[in-house]
Amino acid sequence: MPPDPNQQQSLVERLLASCGGGYSPETRRKYYLSGPQWAAAYEGNALFHAPTRRPVHFEEVIRRYAAIGIGYWATHDTDVIPVGSLFRPEQDEIVERIARALAEHGIACSMVTTETFHHAVWAAGPAGEAPEVREYAARRLVNTVKMGHRLAATHAVYWPGSLGYYTQGAVDEMQTLRWYADALNAACRADIEIAQSAGRPTLKHCLEAKPFEPQAEILLPTSDAMLAFIAGGLLDHPEMVGLNPEYLHELMWGGAPRAALARALLAGKLWHFDINDGYRLKHDVDIGVGLVNPLDWLNVLILLRSHGFEGPFNLDYKPPRTTSSWGVFAVSFPTAVDRFITLWEMAGDAIADPVIDEACRALKSGGGPVDPLDADAIVLHNRELLTLHELIAHRLFQILIGAHRGRVYTGG
Repeated sequence: MPPDPNQQQSLVERLLASCGGGYSPETRRKYYLSGPQWAAAYEGNALFHAPTRRPVHFEEVIRRYAAIGIGYWATHDTDVIPVGSLFRPEQDEIVERIARALAEHGIACSMVTTETFHHAVWAAGPAGEAPEVREYAARRLVNTVKMGHRLAATHAVYWPGSLGYYTQGAVDEMQTLRWYADALNAACRADIEIAQSAGRPTLKHCLEAKPFEPQAEILLPTSDAMLAFIAGGLLDHPEMVGLNPEYLHELMWGGAPRAALARALLAGKLWHFDINDGYRLKHDVDIGVGLVNPLDWLNVLILLRSHGFEGPFNLDYKPPRTTSSWGVFAVSFPTAVDRFITLWEMAGDAIADPVIDEACRALKSGGGPVDPLDADAIVLHNRELLTLHELIAHRLFQILIGAHRGRVYTGG
């Protein structure tokens, strides 16, 4: 018989309990994981999609995150403040309510970000030709910095998704990038002033890249493009500006997220990381971490654990349209957090694994003394060692499925 509608939640709860492997809220809070307002409040709507869930207010999101064990919260300015209330007394009242809700539930605000892509004012981007648009953009960024300090945030993120064009020749790319730098410079100047006045550290200002949408051509489509922009001499305080790569944004264009993260680490600019999952050369579906590419995710976390990055990890994840409003907090976010923790701990296993350790040491030592000018001799001395590359990959797969602890499938 079909499940009675009144019994469907209990069915989901029973099956979730049968999965096992969940962590307690206390354990989850030990990890620097932030839950975005926009992720939990996502109603399932998109360009071709009608909403499938009810709206969720920030006070409910904060309360539910606390119950799950997510210890940090992040938001766009207009996720919580209507556009018409920005810069007005209503904004201060809303921010005070947010601060009270965070304090009541023992959650910290890790990051604030400015919406510069949805409203019609951004039709030509946040650095459009009209000076009044650029002035408004700069004021919005400064306003978000003020909001971040009021909520004791540590990071500010900027996604310039509408910084681009639909048709070639419509904008002067160099001038547009200069104008965009002007807004970031205004945000950093305000940050320095506010931080000095309040006796607080300045925020970490992080740029988030995305290869396509909403504009047809994006001026800063990848983390590498943003590293070049930061070092390009347009910023007054480049030391205050780093990166917030998103896993799927790096994957979408066919790149390797792990390699992009490594380049950001080498530059000392990996300051924040949006975590999710999805598919190469596809739409930005923001699937929960580990549901599409678990082996790749294991390798990403091995890289980050090996080089000392511990967060923030921001759950920039859209629960599927098929998930109910109840299921968002009962299943989507608890399981996303638990998969991250499991993969993080698996990464620790891989780093400490004696098989991988010995294989890597052997590869690094090489095949022994040889004439450094004799290419054929070098090949001969290393030929068998290079087979270890495939062995290491097999061992990582074993760790992923638990075979390194004796788990086997006997078939049938």
